[in-house]
Amino acid sequence: MEEIQDDWQPQSAKDIAQALPDAEQTDAAHSTTISAADTDSPEIKAAVERITELRETIDNIDGAVIHLLAERFKATSRVGVCKAQAGFAPADYSREEYQIRRLQRIAQDAGLDPQIAEMYREFVVTEAKKRHKRIADAGGDAGVLDVFA
Repeated sequence: MEEIQDDWQPQSAKDIAQALPDAEQTDAAHSTTISAADTDSPEIKAAVERITELRETIDNIDGAVIHLLAERFKATSRVGVCKAQAGFAPADYSREEYQIRRLQRIAQDAGLDPQIAEMYREFVVTEAKKRHKRIADAGGDAGVLDVFA
């Protein structure tokens, strides 16, 4: 199967299905938007176009979130190095409490369920603490994390 370019735009539902790996082509055949794209109904075609536009926005946001997470973990890795060099513990519970309150406030102001902000906080704090411990165990070497640290 040929590689799909980031700027590739399907011309039809058939193009989308053919671009998928074999294992996913069966699932694609059951997709509402793919099967509806070949209809003569202008309303359905408009809905498919809108869904496609929205999914492009979602994909762009996902990409930005991943890039931001990478930058966040680079910064927390540098914090881990500083903590290790100073002999501080990997966890900072007062900082965690501050982050809980801060992220809940940000979520509420953004119209987001604070539970989602808490799930995010739990993920990044847990991962940062793991990284800080690995850095401390390695004597302050952030290179123990991954090639991107």
